[in-house]
Amino acid sequence: MSIDDKDSPGVDDAAVGDHDNHVDEIKGNADDRADMYRMGKVQEMRRNFRFLSIFGFSMILMASWEFSLSVSTIGLVNGGTAGLIWMFFICWIGFLLVNTSMAEMASMAPTSGGQYHWVSEFAPPQYQKFMSYIMGWMCVLGWQTSCASSAYIAGTQIQGLVILNHPEYVPEAWHGTLLSIAVAAFSVVFNTFLARKLPLIEGVVLIIHIFAFFGIFVTLWVLSPRADAKAVFTEFSDGGGWGSLGGSTLVGVLAGVLPLLGADAAVHMSEELRDAGRTLPRSMIMTTVFNGALGWIMVITYCFCIGNLEEVIMSPTGYPFMQVFYNSTQSTKSATAMSVFLVAMTVFSNLTMVATSSRQLFAFARDHAVPFSPWFSKVPTGWDVPLNAILTTFLISSLLSLINIGSAVALNSITSLATTSLLSSYIVSIGCMIWRRWTHSPLLPSKFSLGQWGLAINIASEAFLVVVFVLAFMPSNPNPTAAEMNWNILIYGVVALFSLAYYVFRGTHRYEGPVAYTRTLQQ
Repeated sequence: MSIDDKDSPGVDDAAVGDHDNHVDEIKGNADDRADMYRMGKVQEMRRNFRFLSIFGFSMILMASWEFSLSVSTIGLVNGGTAGLIWMFFICWIGFLLVNTSMAEMASMAPTSGGQYHWVSEFAPPQYQKFMSYIMGWMCVLGWQTSCASSAYIAGTQIQGLVILNHPEYVPEAWHGTLLSIAVAAFSVVFNTFLARKLPLIEGVVLIIHIFAFFGIFVTLWVLSPRADAKAVFTEFSDGGGWGSLGGSTLVGVLAGVLPLLGADAAVHMSEELRDAGRTLPRSMIMTTVFNGALGWIMVITYCFCIGNLEEVIMSPTGYPFMQVFYNSTQSTKSATAMSVFLVAMTVFSNLTMVATSSRQLFAFARDHAVPFSPWFSKVPTGWDVPLNAILTTFLISSLLSLINIGSAVALNSITSLATTSLLSSYIVSIGCMIWRRWTHSPLLPSKFSLGQWGLAINIASEAFLVVVFVLAFMPSNPNPTAAEMNWNILIYGVVALFSLAYYVFRGTHRYEGPVAYTRTLQQ
């Protein structure tokens, strides 16, 4: 019986309605099923997400105002308060253009593969296989290292709370590692046993995300000593010793990039989202608008209330925002209560990153692109999630966190791979759209289109991304020691060479690219 055959004799309307709802929950609406059919993919996971839950998912993963406090030292050292404020604003506008460009591609091809799938469909045919393969590896590694990075940040923030409350405590690197592994394990539990509750949880945590912002925002403005407005907005600094205020401020751009990176996370959950072609663009753009606004307001507030910059940066907790909270409230308990919200949001951000990275790995394995592809792409009956991919994400996060025992600098360099890997995937996928528009090649139909503004927005996005990509490899000062050096360029190069070598020896024989499985639907 067709699910649309509601007028057939003997069919109970209520029964058919229930059947429709059940099919929608599992396979989505007619447009979702058409998208999956066109892309040659089988629906294996339940479409539990709706607009509000996927919006909450993206907001929590980016956690812009929380991460803006966690990484603010980067911008304060290179650029000062004015540099931090204005570079964050520039990054906000830049990512609004970038995410709008990606939202259009997401509407055309809403798939868990995301960027590497888009490259496969939109790149010149002679290059699609190679380019999509490399970008697939970059996305997988970018999201896997993002999980390790957020787990490490959450773990060391918990360690910072212990220091705040017990100054006699002597922190050890392996303590932070164990806490990081505990955070990663917590995320795995949620993403397996409570997977069907994830949309509901995202909605609840979104409320905490918003109310905690106002709680900390008001507390800082009421209790903190405030700096002069002219100094905060106009005085730049060259704490890194670059010999140029402009150069130093550009190096500090990562303080604006990191809190705004990752809007493509919603794309990797698209096969669990109902009416994905319509809902994804709305979620991606609104997430960037609201998280960017909250982040910029919090950055301005923080810069007004920071007080003695040197004292804050040298905080024994390892996180300047904890010292600012303590200086403002003059109470350990109050500072702890405020900090707990940031720690909790970092933990939940890791939870969403685990979901995202496992779906990215699942999708890439589904296209026969990684070793042991059938194992990684397996969705066990009754689980509705790629269980093996989730467990692999936990293993990678745990192994990477062990590096912290030997060297926190090495771990930071490895986790910074997340930034450059994801940025490169944005650059290549948007570059493919520029090529198609420039050559007047046909575009796929979509529910969200940039229309006549498409080429201009794509080019502006590309220019912003290329500049940020180059700056992401810069060290914090022009004469770094081995411990201060940004080894990201070396690690990025090694990963690129590895993926290239695997492609030559194995991938080229098994990987065809998602475009090989797509179908042309009759209009």
